[in-house]
Amino acid sequence: MPAYTQLQLSVANHIATLTLNRPEQMNAFTNVMLHEMLDALDRVDADDDARVLVVTGAGRAFCAGMDLSGGGDTFADGGSDIPSDAGINRDGGGMVALRLYNLKKPTIAAMNGTAAGVGITMTLPMDIRIAADNAKFVFPFVRRGIVPESCSSWFLPRIVGIAQAMEWMMTGRTFLADEALRGGLVRSLHNAADVLPTAYALAREIADNTAPVSVALTRQLLWRMLGAPHPMAAHEAESRGVQWRGPTADAKEGVESFLQKRAPDFPLTVSKDLPDIFRDWHEPEFK
Repeated sequence: MPAYTQLQLSVANHIATLTLNRPEQMNAFTNVMLHEMLDALDRVDADDDARVLVVTGAGRAFCAGMDLSGGGDTFADGGSDIPSDAGINRDGGGMVALRLYNLKKPTIAAMNGTAAGVGITMTLPMDIRIAADNAKFVFPFVRRGIVPESCSSWFLPRIVGIAQAMEWMMTGRTFLADEALRGGLVRSLHNAADVLPTAYALAREIADNTAPVSVALTRQLLWRMLGAPHPMAAHEAESRGVQWRGPTADAKEGVESFLQKRAPDFPLTVSKDLPDIFRDWHEPEFK
């Protein structure tokens, strides 16, 4: 694994762990962290040994948001050092969010402490969020004179509903873990010391019992269908998926291991065997 300066990445027993590692700064987000996260996510996606990704933070916080040590000019460059073709610097959190959205591996956020700004919005494209019961959360953008980032205006309403998203975003107020749970932002709350073990237990459920290619396709189906204009899009993609996966060694192993009451050993890999089951929704295949 590469020697990152603001992250740690490891893979063990088919679970990749990505740790934000600036504990003295409460893991505040920087351009260095941005580039290291993009590289780490590419590595996880390419590694067939990594079947699930767990993201957590070092120390007492998950991520306190953007590093504000630059003072009033913190956001003067538009949020990153990466320009777009239009000449506008791209939002760094948005680049991380898009990379997570396109990830082929299921991702669990193990929020061991406070998550603020980009520290919470970066978790929205993750599939499951677990939090410490003493964590605090805030979408502070309107109180900093900017706007939501990390594609959160797309993700947050889909996760918690438009009314809850509006309240949290428009007030920019800090709220506690129990409110995050009631609002559907997090799956469950735990003592801070139990957050990572709980995330690993969920990761084990996936890594030990499921076909990686099937998980990758399922993850893509659920995210993409949030924006599909009609259930026919789901019917088309699912039909192609069942047709293409049905004759594979994975499907045979899934049935035989169930009938034989043993743990499955799925042979196919995401890097080599992932089919494309999606089409342009405006050109329906089925009439």
